[in-house]
Amino acid sequence: MGWKVYVTRLIPDAGLQMLRERCQVVEVNPHDRVLARKELLPAVVGRDGVLCLLTDRIDTEVLDAAKGCKVFANCAVGYDNVDVPAATARGIAITNTPGVLTDATADLTWALIFAVARRVVEGDRFVREGKFEGWAPMLLLGGDITGQTLGIVGAGRIGQAVARRSVGFQMKVLYTDPSARQELEKEVGARRVELDELLREADFVSLHTPLVTETRHLIGRRELSLMKPTAYLINAARGPIVDEEALVEALRDQRIAGAGLDVYENEPALASGLADLPNVVLLPHLGSASTQTRTRMATMAAENLLAVLEGRIPPNLVSADVTDRLNLRR
Repeated sequence: MGWKVYVTRLIPDAGLQMLRERCQVVEVNPHDRVLARKELLPAVVGRDGVLCLLTDRIDTEVLDAAKGCKVFANCAVGYDNVDVPAATARGIAITNTPGVLTDATADLTWALIFAVARRVVEGDRFVREGKFEGWAPMLLLGGDITGQTLGIVGAGRIGQAVARRSVGFQMKVLYTDPSARQELEKEVGARRVELDELLREADFVSLHTPLVTETRHLIGRRELSLMKPTAYLINAARGPIVDEEALVEALRDQRIAGAGLDVYENEPALASGLADLPNVVLLPHLGSASTQTRTRMATMAAENLLAVLEGRIPPNLVSADVTDRLNLRR
């Protein structure tokens, strides 16, 4: 119970309360921003556990500074911000928060689909600027959704949830994934295809693959050139999956109809010219940003962290090879 824990940014109070009830010291980043490297390194020194976020780069430098730390509990489903092999080599457990944000992120994906296809953001701005003078037959014409083809790139939990939501819009569903998703095929009539075929046929290309070496710039100039000029690209996964400069070119030259983005290649910075384009909807990484979802993420991360400190295998352990070194039990 004498554990010392550091939380790299303010999270919902339910998660903090769990930590405070069972740890001697719980220190939280007092700033409402990502810690600079010179702030993060001393903050993790002498900690038994660290609850971190996807915006924290947990590399060898941080892991070495956190000598003696048993766990980094990442409050995110993805963990591409963490050097997992380096943590494993140092006997540090890494955990994540899968599953809990599936519905919230799938819902937001559909918000992006509707917003960009039906030009919702442009319409809102048009009205606010006093330009609306009444109904007009050619005003802000957008793309149809019902009956169109939805392409899912990465049919994991979130990709499948997005696909299932398409049933109400009578959409044809294509997907690309390393594994066949037979249940999804039965439920929505989805068909597994290669990426190039998906890009050529889909009216909406929605990205849900994790960010790994093989998926960095998965969507570049060549891939964008395969898409229909009437198609839309949606990214609520990870920014670097898309070559953002190539996307700016494709949008500017109207080689595709539009894009809806919740994530960015060099977040929070945007590629030059992206914010100037009218045919892209830009959100500030809101995929899991519902009160219920973020609260559950915080409590799940706290549960993972406390389990390791208490000598138990946490519910969501990424680095399974550390169980023996940390003497974790079920």
